[in-house]
Amino acid sequence: MTEGSHFEFIARAIIYQQLSTKAAATIHGRVQALCGGALSAEPLSVLPDDALRGAGLSRQKLSYLRDLSARAREGTLDTVNFPDLPDEEITRQLVQVKGVGVWTAQMFLMFRLGRPDVLPVLDLGIRKGIQRAYKLRKLPDAKRIEKIAATWAPYRTVGCWYMWRVLELNTRKAA
Repeated sequence: MTEGSHFEFIARAIIYQQLSTKAAATIHGRVQALCGGALSAEPLSVLPDDALRGAGLSRQKLSYLRDLSARAREGTLDTVNFPDLPDEEITRQLVQVKGVGVWTAQMFLMFRLGRPDVLPVLDLGIRKGIQRAYKLRKLPDAKRIEKIAATWAPYRTVGCWYMWRVLELNTRKAA
């Protein structure tokens, strides 16, 4: 699990989408500073668009963060009770937020809440790791991944970590 609130984790995930790590870290740091050091719904909801755009947020990401903030303030995104909710309910709530999809929800479950049995079947790293570990000729589809990973349950998250590691080790050998 990482530092900060659940809200911060989700906001950070939105900011980091489709950016290089360096660019995302810079923008994240600027937005965090505008919010007084910690990303939360209240400052994000009242900061002017110009200030957030000046920090480097695109209009689209700004709209995503506004939606996230509104849902958190309204209580339709119940991050306080996430630790007590089942994975399916957390995913359902998260994908209602603009800019948050199933993959982001799964990463939240794995890396923020430490849930042991998450299987992101569409993650390219997982797909490539399984292809290499199981010596498959082509990238497995979701159905094949679910079949292979059925034996990993109830610790499919751990299996995913190994698949990412397989991919990382293979990449190092090739370099």
